[in-house]
Amino acid sequence: MKETKRKTRTGVVVSNKMNKTVVVAVEQRFRHPVYGKVVRKTPRFYAHDAKNECQEGDLVRIAECRPLSKLKRWRVVEIIKKAQ
Repeated sequence: MKETKRKTRTGVVVSNKMNKTVVVAVEQRFRHPVYGKVVRKTPRFYAHDAKNECQEGDLVRIAECRPLSKLKRWRVVEIIKKAQ
C-alpha cells in the first residue's frame, strides 16, 4: 500500500477558547499573476489540540487529518514556539 504525504502548514494560534480546538491563521504570500504585487492571504484553520496545550500567539505546525467535526480537518503536530 502506498502511504500518502499529508499537507502541513505553519501558523499562529489566534483563538483557543474552544475545548480541544484551536484556530490557526496561516499567512500565505504570493505574487499577483497579472499585476505583480505581493498579496497576503490569511486563511484560518480549525485544528484539534488533544491536550489543550496551545495558547494564543503560539507558532504551531498543523497537519491534515480525517474530518473530526463539521469544521475540524487539521490537527496540531507540534508547538514550534511558545508565546510570552
